[in-house]
Amino acid sequence: MEDITLSATDVLDLLDWKRRVFALYESIRASEHPERGWQLWRETRAQLFRDHPQSPIPAQQRSHHQDVAYYPYDPCLRVTATVEHVTPEECPLTASTSGTLPFSRVGVARFTLEDTEHSLELTWNAGYGGGLLVVFADATSGTTTYGGGRYIVDTIKGADLGFDRASRTMVLDFNFAYNPSCSYDPRHTCPLAPAANRLPVAITAGERIR
Repeated sequence: MEDITLSATDVLDLLDWKRRVFALYESIRASEHPERGWQLWRETRAQLFRDHPQSPIPAQQRSHHQDVAYYPYDPCLRVTATVEHVTPEECPLTASTSGTLPFSRVGVARFTLEDTEHSLELTWNAGYGGGLLVVFADATSGTTTYGGGRYIVDTIKGADLGFDRASRTMVLDFNFAYNPSCSYDPRHTCPLAPAANRLPVAITAGERIR
C-alpha cells in the first residue's frame, strides 16, 4: 500500500507486478528443487526491482541500485508447519507510517527448528478480498535484517509456497523471507511484525540488509 494517489497507468502497472509475482511463486511451488526455485526467485526479484515501474525502489535510485543482499540458502530453514485453529479475533498490526492496519488473527503455524518448537500467528487482512499475511522478526532484526520484520507469506501479493488443506499444513521456507516495500521507500505503508511473531532465534536466511 502507498500513500500516493494512483492513476490508471499505475493500477495497470501494479496488476502486472502482481501477475508476475503470482506466476513466479507458481513456478517455485512446481519445482522439485527448492534451491533452484530460490535462485529463480532472486533473479526475478532483481529484474523487477531494476526494471518494473512498480518497483519498491524509488525511480531515481533504480539505475544505480545494487542487487538485494541475501544469506546463503539453508535447507534446514525450510519447514512444514502445522496450522492450528484459534478463535478469530481482531489483531491490528502496527503500520510503518504510523497507526495500525486492520488484521485478524485466524490461526497459528507451529514448526520445529533445531529440535525446538516455534510458532507464528497467521493474520488475515480485513480489507476487501482479504489475504493471509505472516510477518516475523527474529534475533537478526535491526542488525543484519530489517528491523520491522520480514514477510514469508503474503497471499495478496502471491507470496505463498504451498499448503495442504487435508493435513492442515503449510510450507514456511525462511530462505524466501523478504523485506517489506517500506524498507526501500518510507512512502509505502506496510504492516510490521507483531510481538507474537518475534522469534527468539536468529533466522540467518532470506533477505538481509547490507
